[in-house]
Amino acid sequence: MDAILIQILNGLDKGGAYALIALGLTLAFGTLGVVNFAHGALFMLGAFCAVTFQQVLTISKKVKDPSITFFDAYKETPYLEIWWGDTGRAIIDYAVPLSILFAIPVMLLIGVIMERGLIKYFYKRTHAEQILVTFGLAIVIQEIVRSFFGANPLPQSAPAVVAGSAAIGSALGLSDNLVYPWWRLIYLGFSLAVIFAVFAFLKYTTFGMVVRAGMADRETVSLLGINVQKRFTIVFALAALVAGLAGVMYAPILPPDYHMGMDFLVLSFVVVVVGGMGSLGGAVAAGFLLGILQSFASMNEIKSIIPGIDQIIIYLVAVVILLVRPRGLMGREGVMED
Repeated sequence: MDAILIQILNGLDKGGAYALIALGLTLAFGTLGVVNFAHGALFMLGAFCAVTFQQVLTISKKVKDPSITFFDAYKETPYLEIWWGDTGRAIIDYAVPLSILFAIPVMLLIGVIMERGLIKYFYKRTHAEQILVTFGLAIVIQEIVRSFFGANPLPQSAPAVVAGSAAIGSALGLSDNLVYPWWRLIYLGFSLAVIFAVFAFLKYTTFGMVVRAGMADRETVSLLGINVQKRFTIVFALAALVAGLAGVMYAPILPPDYHMGMDFLVLSFVVVVVGGMGSLGGAVAAGFLLGILQSFASMNEIKSIIPGIDQIIIYLVAVVILLVRPRGLMGREGVMED
């Protein structure tokens, strides 16, 4: 039971990342009809927002170390710590969650620039052309990040108060040895909160209702005098924000590097196809489902029977589902069926 629960939590944790990236992909496809292969790069840029914010907070200067008295010794001390003491150290400790405040305007701006500067010219082009141009954009972004931050991963620390593990076994009346990292639990909760916020925004706000109507019938909404294009630009920016926030909070779990976006993009695109192109609910459901399946497939007991199954399980499931149901689990009729 302990092993099963751990694998479920691992799957939900990883599935949360898949679901958030896939949700942004589906928003872009459902509203604009664009297959955005640069979306993984937005996830990566979110992670590097956390890196940048942490580097800014830790700008330092050399000060004399008072603990060494027999000769002059200096150490690098962040300005925040010099100015504000314990408060400055606390701000640095909480750099990752605080970097959300930095990432929100940055990712919204990047989303608007991408949509207005490039994506809008490919609305009526074929999906193959959209994939080629956005994939090329992803490579450009990837290389720009590498030139600024280097090729090596840059580990980010979670706040010290949640750096350990939660005793979930004791809380659930199971084994006292059953523990799980606090930050991964926080990431799962954060993923669910963002998903809920996106769905609530689309369902309960006037703006969201117009967007959903535009996804169903763009021409009719335009004939009503509504500037659908302006709203879709905002939705693309929101899709970029969702991917960016997913990357920010994932930074302590997987040290950011310049190619992490590509690693997640391929899997997340498979998630979108399995869930159904254009289906927001399908993207979320498939993200968590495939995350759990991949987690169980990574168990040593499973890999000893079928070596390498953890690397291909998602693709096997995708093949089976698409053979049986070409539109995906919850895809709209006519999408991806021709």
